[in-house]
Amino acid sequence: MRIGLTGGIGSGKSTVLAMLRDLGAATIDADAISRATTASGGAAIPPIAKHFGADFITADGALDRDRMRVHVYAHPAARRELEAIIHPLVGAESERQVQAALAAGRRTIVFDVPLLVESGRWRQQVDRVVVVDCSPVTQVARVRERSGLDAAQVEAIIAAQAPRGLRLQAADVVIHNDGIGLDALRAQVESIARTFGL
Repeated sequence: MRIGLTGGIGSGKSTVLAMLRDLGAATIDADAISRATTASGGAAIPPIAKHFGADFITADGALDRDRMRVHVYAHPAARRELEAIIHPLVGAESERQVQAALAAGRRTIVFDVPLLVESGRWRQQVDRVVVVDCSPVTQVARVRERSGLDAAQVEAIIAAQAPRGLRLQAADVVIHNDGIGLDALRAQVESIARTFGL
């Protein structure tokens, strides 16, 4: 069973992922893989330097995230060009991790994909989509508490992500994580996990 897990910033997706891992799921973090490809010595660095120029690489050989963020906001085509470099690398490493999980006898694999709804390509690669959901007010409060960003900055991040309604529309299963404690969240996750064979 391949599960795609997604949710907006501050929804509690990482907490749910950890709970599923504790219940025996193999977890594959597409974001972590993506970050590794653009870290110092990462597989995406040479093609990024060739395509965008050495100015986008830091002195220690990593992607200059701040400079690239400004560039892709100013030039929408640049985001697609960057994704065309990174996505195949993420896909190849994800598949390597899938094969390792299968070889280890894992029956449930959870893909943590923040942009599952936006990307379009993930839906056909998973059996079920699980969305961790909460209200935008809760998202803003959680992200402000953990990151120190102001409300306007958090709202801008939320606005750049897939709309909440679109995520919910894509969901096979919704985990409601608003106004509840960890025990209630864990109870939901455990109930859903049983249907996944965990």
